[in-house]
Amino acid sequence: MSPESRSQAIAAAVILLGAGLVIYFLPSLVLWIGKYSPPLAFAVGAVLLLGFFVIFWLRARYQRNKGR
Repeated sequence: MSPESRSQAIAAAVILLGAGLVIYFLPSLVLWIGKYSPPLAFAVGAVLLLGFFVIFWLRARYQRNKGR
């Protein structure tokens, strides 16, 4: 395994593990926040879910710029 592919595999594992933890705890977190403020609970849920896609977008952008 080359160092580059090893680095990519580790980065993917970390991203997927982090996303899995966020998605696992998201319902209980949103329900807990929703007791105090439903709009805030919606905002927190949206930010956490969109963060997953933003991380992949930023990583793809970094890889594209690194290849130049």
